Amino acid sequence: MAQLVPNTPLLGQVQQGERLEIAISNNENSDFSVVSAGKSGLMIYRRLFSSPLDKLEIISVDTSFQQLWSKKLDIAKGLKTVNAVVKDNYLFVLFKAGNYRFGDFIIAAVDISNGSYVVYQVKNLIAFLPTEFVITNEAALIGGYYNYRPFIVYFNFATQQSKILPGFFNETGELTQVKSYQDGTIDVIVSSDNYEKKKCLWIRNYDTKGDLVKTTLLRPEEKKNLIFGRSIKIDDDEQAVVGVYGRYKEYSRGIFIARIDAEGEYQIKYYDYGELQNFFSYLKASREKRIKERIQRKKIKGKKAKFNYRFIVHEVIKVGDDYVMLGEAFYPKYAYVGMSQTRILIGYQYTHAVVIGFDKDGKLTWDNSFEINDVKTTTLDQYVKIQTQQDKIILQYAYTNQIRSKIIKDAEILEGKSTNDIRLRFDGDILRDSDYEPSKLDYWYDNKLYVYGIQQIRNYREARVNASRRVFFINKIDYK
Repeated sequence: MAQLVPNTPLLGQVQQGERLEIAISNNENSDFSVVSAGKSGLMIYRRLFSSPLDKLEIISVDTSFQQLWSKKLDIAKGLKTVNAVVKDNYLFVLFKAGNYRFGDFIIAAVDISNGSYVVYQVKNLIAFLPTEFVITNEAALIGGYYNYRPFIVYFNFATQQSKILPGFFNETGELTQVKSYQDGTIDVIVSSDNYEKKKCLWIRNYDTKGDLVKTTLLRPEEKKNLIFGRSIKIDDDEQAVVGVYGRYKEYSRGIFIARIDAEGEYQIKYYDYGELQNFFSYLKASREKRIKERIQRKKIKGKKAKFNYRFIVHEVIKVGDDYVMLGEAFYPKYAYVGMSQTRILIGYQYTHAVVIGFDKDGKLTWDNSFEINDVKTTTLDQYVKIQTQQDKIILQYAYTNQIRSKIIKDAEILEGKSTNDIRLRFDGDILRDSDYEPSKLDYWYDNKLYVYGIQQIRNYREARVNASRRVFFINKIDYK
C-alpha cells in the first residue's frame, strides 16, 4: 500500500519534499523501476511472477506522489523487460524473448493519462541483445550488436514496418550515442577504427523516416584516437561533439570539442587533462600539488605531462549562451579465481566527475570536478546529476542512504562536498548499515530530481508504526 508524507524540507539546502513508500513483503519482487513523466509525474513498474502468465505492474503517480492509476499487463514467461522510456504522454516498454535465437521485439505503449495500452510486434530477423532504446516522433529505435558490429532497428509505429538503419554492418565498433531531437531527426555516433587503424567517430544524421541524410567522419590528429563522443545541436544546421581522445584506444589523455557545420566540415580542439585547472582537485591536497608541480616542470621544458584515464562522457547540455559537459572517470576492478588465478571483471571504481564549460565555437572556458571515489558499481551508469540555477551548478549523487552534493560557479567552488541523509517518514525511523540497498538519483521536472531504492526501516519509539517495515521509497529532491 502506498503511503505519503507531508512536505517538510530539511534545514539544509538540499530540500526533500514528499515521500512515497510502498510496503514490500519478504516474498515479493522488489525490483522496481522508475521512469520520469515530467510534470505528469512518475511511472513505476515491476514484474510480478504468477501462473500461467506473469504480470507487469504499472503504477502512475503525480508530482505529489498521489496515485493516479495502477494496472497489471499480462506478460508471457519467455519475455524479458529490457527498458522503458516516456515520450509524448506514453510509456513505451520494450520486451525481448529470453531465447536469443528469436529476433522479434514487443513494445507496449501505455497511455500515461489512463493506463490504456497498445502492443506492437517489431519484426526483426537478427537476434541480438539491445543496449539502446529511443523513441522519436514516429518510430522506435532499438540498437545493439551483432558479431561485434553495431546496428539499429528502426520501427515505424504508423506503418508497423521495421528496417535496419542504413550505414551499418560495415565495421566493428561501439555505439556511443543514439539521440532523437524534437523535430524527429536522429543522430547516431559510432566509435570505430578507420583503414589506418585509428579510432574515429562516425556521426550519421537521419531524417524522421530513418533515411540517411549525412555522414561525418571525425578523424583525429596524428598519434591520437577519438575514443568516445556525444553531440548537441548548436544551431539548426550545426552541432558540437564532445568526447575523449588518447594515444591509445582504451585510455584517454584529454577532452576534445569538435564543431561541425552544415556541410560536414569540422574543427577539433584538444585539451589534455594536464591543461585543465581543476581536473586533479579530487585528490588529496598534497598529491594534487605534486602533480601540478610536475605539469609545470614539463611546461618549462616545452613538454606536456601525460595522464591516462578511463573516462566516459554522459551529458552535453546548453546553459544560457554556453554549453556544459559532464563526465566521470573510473577504473575496472578485477578478481582472480581458481587454481589458475583467472582474472575476471567484478565491477568499476569511480574516482571523480568532471564538468567543463565551452562556447559555441568549441573553446573551453572553465572546468571543475567532484570527487566520487566512494562509488563502486557493476555497470557504467551515470551517477552524478547536474542542476543549473541562475549562476551556479549543483552536482549531486546518491550514496548509501545519503545525497552528496557540491556547488560550483564555473571554476569556482561555492560550497564543498556536503552530505544530507535521505529523509525517512517518521521521526523514530532508524536505518542500520545493512538496512538498505544502493539508491539511485535521477532527473524529474523543473530542475527537480528524485531518489529511490529499498530500505528496511526500524522504529521502536512510536506505537502506531510497525517495529520493522521493508519499503520501496521515492523522495523528491530540490535545491534551494
